[in-house]
Amino acid sequence: MLLFEIITPRVERSETPKAVKIEIFNAMKRPAVYTTLIFALLIASACEKDFEELNRNPFYPTQTDIGPLFNTAVNSLRLGWNEQFYMHNETLYGLTQQAALTAATFQNINIGTEEAWSSYYSALAHIREIEDRLDAMEVEPEALYNARAMVKILLAYKTFRLTDLFGDIPFFDAGKGFQSLEYARPKFDSQEEIYKYQLDELKWAAEHIDASLNPTTPSGKPYVTFGTFDNLFNGDMALWRRFANALRLRHAIRMADKDPAYAGPIIKDILENSLPLIRDGEDVLMVPAAQDWRNESVNWSFREHKKLRMGTTAWRQLSANDNTDGSGIFDPRAYIFFETNNAGEWAPFPQIPEPGTPPSGGIPYQQHRDTNYPVKGTSNIYSPFNYYLIRDEKDVPEIILTAAEVHFLKAEAYLRGLGVGVDEGEAEGEYTLGVVASIQFWQDVMANCGIWENKSPILTQGEIFAITNHPRVSIFTAEDKLEHIYAQRWLDAFRQPWEAYALARRTGLTPHEGAPIGHYRFPYPPSEAENNADNWAAQVSKMVEDSERVKVWWMP
Repeated sequence: MLLFEIITPRVERSETPKAVKIEIFNAMKRPAVYTTLIFALLIASACEKDFEELNRNPFYPTQTDIGPLFNTAVNSLRLGWNEQFYMHNETLYGLTQQAALTAATFQNINIGTEEAWSSYYSALAHIREIEDRLDAMEVEPEALYNARAMVKILLAYKTFRLTDLFGDIPFFDAGKGFQSLEYARPKFDSQEEIYKYQLDELKWAAEHIDASLNPTTPSGKPYVTFGTFDNLFNGDMALWRRFANALRLRHAIRMADKDPAYAGPIIKDILENSLPLIRDGEDVLMVPAAQDWRNESVNWSFREHKKLRMGTTAWRQLSANDNTDGSGIFDPRAYIFFETNNAGEWAPFPQIPEPGTPPSGGIPYQQHRDTNYPVKGTSNIYSPFNYYLIRDEKDVPEIILTAAEVHFLKAEAYLRGLGVGVDEGEAEGEYTLGVVASIQFWQDVMANCGIWENKSPILTQGEIFAITNHPRVSIFTAEDKLEHIYAQRWLDAFRQPWEAYALARRTGLTPHEGAPIGHYRFPYPPSEAENNADNWAAQVSKMVEDSERVKVWWMP
């Protein structure tokens, strides 16, 4: 790939007309609101002229033309090319110590933050448009409950992701540029307000979803649906409800140390009332093959970046010793996450390298390995990420939330007494189930990947449970039970470095060498300072400085 392409935003392929592609590309350099206006125009031009007729007779068909808009919003859950390159590979993997950055390369973090920022606000414009269309429909309120709930859940997930990366962001007035020019430059809202609003929205969504087969209003009219345009759960409203409650649990626990009076009742409501949560085998994923797209961005971000390798921090969570033949490996996820160096040895890069530590080179992520797999380059002296994990374009999913994470969240709540009474036995049980669910999940990723060769043996559930008794894993005899929970949740989030980043910032207890993490947020993208100058300046004045040293609201 040309250097020019590396240092400028990568635009994903689409069917968008060429002129619109250029405008969208240029919009990435402008504030969120301008992107909002552009997408509002796209939405307006794409609307069918007979929408008013649909409003007059909303029950035939019950699949509305809002479906394509909703599908676009779901598709926005896919990770961005530059987000992965600059935010994940260049920054977060090293910060979280889930991997080792063997050399600082590009340091163009702004390219990644611009993409994450513009992607969110483009999707927000679509979601605001969907909300407006739902408001305009002349139907019984109940007929819209499921559709509204799905939109609220989707928006909550995306908003939590962005605010967790940046802190305060424009939200309540954002994404409304198509309504009025007064929203052209939206003010920043506090993360606390955004968090509490979204948690309330998720509660409404979970409580108002009707998961019956063909729900009807009190007068017998069918619910409005997005039909086949729900590419996340394929219309399974029970899964949407489980996802809503799982997000409530995740983010209530995230803010529990900051505002226990607010978070505690949410956690209590979910756990004591046994509200439905994502269960084993129901992981929330973006799967290219199932959703008819090709994930070309992951391998691009690795083969162009080149510098990520297994670090000593991750290695010590997976192997009992440093034997290069791998004889100390006790956790099968080692074979799924990483592979040997060019010499066939397990060799982690020092997480905190000494001066003179040899650099890592080679070509472990280049696509020549499709047909010449063993060749990683003689200078590839440290273990890289598993080639197939980052090469596959169809079967390896992008992860939103796993069932294992739900187990670890419950384990932390019971061990710490967050919203519920302390119950070590319940915590130990949930932790153990979480480890098993995580190993099974990652084994399934490997097993279901069509291009993956040299697969490691698939362990039975009994063999996996035996791993939970390993001295490095077992929680039953551990003095640092909480750190065990955090370590396993950190491992499970191997391909969610933004989640590991949140856990490390919140707890300071994830596996690490050296001092705990001291990077607390990402600076706002330059386009916001350039084009939303007054509101950006007011926000920075409130923060004192727009830097990674400023803690986000929920950090203790």
